Amino acid sequence: MATPKDVIEKNTKVAPVEMKLEVEIIPVSDVERSKRFYQRLGWRFDDDVSPVDGVRIVQFTPPGSACSVTFGKGITAAAPGSLKGTYLVVDDVVAARAALIAKGADVSEPFHFKSIGGKPLPGVDPERRTYFTYATFSDPDGNTWLLQEITTRFPGRGFSGLDLATMTGLLRETELRHGDYERVAPKHHWSDWYAAYMVAREQGRTPEEAVKEAGLHMESLKR
Repeated sequence: MATPKDVIEKNTKVAPVEMKLEVEIIPVSDVERSKRFYQRLGWRFDDDVSPVDGVRIVQFTPPGSACSVTFGKGITAAAPGSLKGTYLVVDDVVAARAALIAKGADVSEPFHFKSIGGKPLPGVDPERRTYFTYATFSDPDGNTWLLQEITTRFPGRGFSGLDLATMTGLLRETELRHGDYERVAPKHHWSDWYAAYMVAREQGRTPEEAVKEAGLHMESLKR
């Protein structure tokens, strides 16, 4: 009989399966009111369908997000307003707050933490450290959203919402790493290496791990 240690050791040798968060369900009391609210924010309207009697599904997607939000009727037993502190990552809390206020959202003043787990302090982080500055707002039912300013991700955290600035930074990083590879590698097509490296980084690999995976990909193309 396999022991927990045997199972752990076996699982560590299995390649991870991609699991992409696709939809967050928001419990609401008034579907039309919620639909107007998220439309006013400028979130992309994806769908409003009633596949069977008693069920209605409305879906929106925040700008730049790979994950959508869904609300309606007959899709959750959670109490309206019970969804708290769902993160919305932005690269500039001040600008994001101003944009949301202009569209009718009641957004809190920015606040920050001196250290992770500490008490919230007013204003943006004095050093504008990544991950440390926040603001909040709520929908009409009281479901709360937490804006978090992330300008540089911690190693291994990958990328999300590849906007222009993030994509530019990733391309420059890829170009630099490829230059190191190109100096010692046989003739190859740069796009093969770039693609393997960038996919690895997007999936959360460190630059060193991405270089290794890109190298293994290039070796596989020779077979």
